[in-house]
Amino acid sequence: MKTTDEQYARPLTWIPERERIWLLAAAAVSLFIMIWGLWSMIHLSASVLHSKKFEFTFKNYGSNARLALFVVLANYVLMLVLQKRMVDRWSSLKKWMIRLWRLARSLHTPIAIIAIGFIVLHVVAVFMYGFKYNFNNISGLLALLVLLPVPVSGLFRYKKLDRKWHLRLGLVFAVLFLIHSFV
Repeated sequence: MKTTDEQYARPLTWIPERERIWLLAAAAVSLFIMIWGLWSMIHLSASVLHSKKFEFTFKNYGSNARLALFVVLANYVLMLVLQKRMVDRWSSLKKWMIRLWRLARSLHTPIAIIAIGFIVLHVVAVFMYGFKYNFNNISGLLALLVLLPVPVSGLFRYKKLDRKWHLRLGLVFAVLFLIHSFV
């Protein structure tokens, strides 16, 4: 027979319970977006795949990912501004910054999961359109390669086992993503 502590002990999970619902909802939304996008791209004719219309399609996926990633990166920017005490002089502004940072922190992971769905669609569409070896495509491919371990290190972040790899790889991805987006 088990002791009372073992009977009522909860199994250890990687994701805290209060965030699990939001992460599962974001994963479901991301999966729906990816299935819908892939289904619509597969059913296009070959002539449409190499037209300007399809180029706008994959650029729209990239633009949606860019907007989502700005919300994800806002977490780090607002945290840095608050840690460096850049807004201490203006108390009303500081209160708004703290509220905005809390919102960005709570949306960081769910929006990042949705952004990854848009990034996957963007990459698949670029390869369907025709990958060319130019600076823009190579910088995007490098950003994708750096992005791959970021979600995994984010899972380790919940258990404080990542040794700041999530932050470091996230910042490297942010630089490569900004180069890919604006150059």
